[in-house]
Amino acid sequence: MFVSRSMTSEVITITGDGSIFDAQEKMTRHTIRHLPVIDAENTLVGVVTDRDIRSALPYSLFKDPDCGSGREKVEALKIRDIMTKDPLAISPTDTIQDALLLIQEKRVGAFPVVDENRKLKGIISVRDLLRAFTNVLGLGEPGTLLCILVTEEIGQLKKIVDAITEENISFGSILVAKYWEDDKRAVFPYLLTQNVSRVKKKLKDMGYHLLDPMDWYLDQLPKHK
Repeated sequence: MFVSRSMTSEVITITGDGSIFDAQEKMTRHTIRHLPVIDAENTLVGVVTDRDIRSALPYSLFKDPDCGSGREKVEALKIRDIMTKDPLAISPTDTIQDALLLIQEKRVGAFPVVDENRKLKGIISVRDLLRAFTNVLGLGEPGTLLCILVTEEIGQLKKIVDAITEENISFGSILVAKYWEDDKRAVFPYLLTQNVSRVKKKLKDMGYHLLDPMDWYLDQLPKHK
C-alpha cells in the first residue's frame, strides 16, 4: 500500500513568517502536533512541532497565550526561528511499510509527503499508519488473535491455514514474526470469530504450541513455556 493512499492530503500548514501563537492556535484547533512550513510556491521548507512551541514559549504563555507577561517578546519570534529546516520527507510512492520503519528509526510522529520538487502533497502520521494497518489486518471486525509457535520449515503455514479453514472460520489477517529461537517462528492469525476453543484444541493436537498474544513484546520476545 502506497503512502499516497494513507496520508492526510488536506494538510494544515504555516509559513515561515507566521507567529508562534498562530502555530499554537492551529495545532489546538485541529488537534495536531506537526505543521509543515511552506513558502509561497507550496515548497516544503521546514516543520514545526508542538515540542518546538513548548520550548519557545514560557510556561505561563504556553498555558495561556493571552497572558500579557512576556507576550510581546515572544511575538517577535517567527516560525522560521524555531522550525526544523529542510526536514526529512517521504514520497507518495513510498509504501506504508517504508513510512513505519522510518518513523521508528527517526523517532518522530509524522513525515511530510512531497514530490520530486519538494512540493507538499500531504502528511503521514503514526495515526494514519495505525488506521492503514487496522484496515489491512481486518481488525475493525470482531475476532480473536491467536499466537502459534511453529518450526521454521516450508509448509507449516499451509497446515495451519488448512486446519482453521476446515472449521469454517474466516481470516481477518495472518502475520508471521521472528521468535527468540532461530529455528522457530510465531504465526498470528486473526480469526473472525470469538469461538476458538475447538480450533485451539485442534492445533494443539497437531503438535503446535499456542502462546498468549498478550504476552508478546516487540522488543522483548517471549520465552517458550
